[in-house]
Amino acid sequence: MLPLHASRPLVAVLAVLTAAPLFAEYDLMGDWVARYHEDQPERVPGPDLGDYLGLPINDAARLRADSWDASLLTLPEFQCRPHPSDYGDRHSNVRVWKTVDRETQQTIAIRTHREWQAQERFIWMDGRPHPPDYAAHTWQGFSTGKWDGNILTVYTTHLKESYIRRNGVPRSDRATVMEHWIRHGNFLTIVTIVTDPVYLTEPFIRSSDYALDPTHVMPAYPCEYVTEIERPEGTVPNHLPGTNTFLSEFADSHGLPRQAVRGGAQTMYPEYRLTLETTGRNNPSSSVARK
Repeated sequence: MLPLHASRPLVAVLAVLTAAPLFAEYDLMGDWVARYHEDQPERVPGPDLGDYLGLPINDAARLRADSWDASLLTLPEFQCRPHPSDYGDRHSNVRVWKTVDRETQQTIAIRTHREWQAQERFIWMDGRPHPPDYAAHTWQGFSTGKWDGNILTVYTTHLKESYIRRNGVPRSDRATVMEHWIRHGNFLTIVTIVTDPVYLTEPFIRSSDYALDPTHVMPAYPCEYVTEIERPEGTVPNHLPGTNTFLSEFADSHGLPRQAVRGGAQTMYPEYRLTLETTGRNNPSSSVARK
């Protein structure tokens, strides 16, 4: 049996441990450089117009995407517009560090800095609740995280409306996002699951990979908008419904069925091939095929 004076430090330690929750954490800190071998054409040069392959979109999302014009990006309010947190995983190197409570040494938040547009994000790890629905929405949203073994699971709400593909396919401000950050040695995989009651008929899942690079230098990212194209005040580049003549170019140039590249959950499963066999590769009844 320990003498009374020797047991006091042990009692103090036990009191601290039982008073504060403990989290099994895995080290994610450092500079991670994106690896673009997965979905490279979409993530680097950018997707083709009309390429909705693999997206469980509904008719409302398809109409928004069909109406999109790339000249929209020349507008001053779009030139310095950042990627949202659910798309930033696809497109930018990231630095990860954490904020720790000085007294308890528990992690308050895991923080990230994205190279593109210098976006910073807090992933709150201290158990705080998400704000009410009417709270402000931001590009990074409100994120909370928890550890499941060596996997960091992040739940995000309060995102501004943005996109899930950079050719006009929208994501609404009512969407929620679940992420799983998984480290394997010096490699990091982020699995992103987007649930959107407005534009998606089922959750949309994708993954992005990174390599740890202790020599990476994160540059500054100043952005200042300029007038790139003179146009009448109030003009917004767009295509009215049924007038976008470029939508079939992607399918035709790759020899793909036009109706298949229009997206939708049904096109993501093997059974859809049976539909193509009965309707033909390019359905003449398709609105895109008639253009």
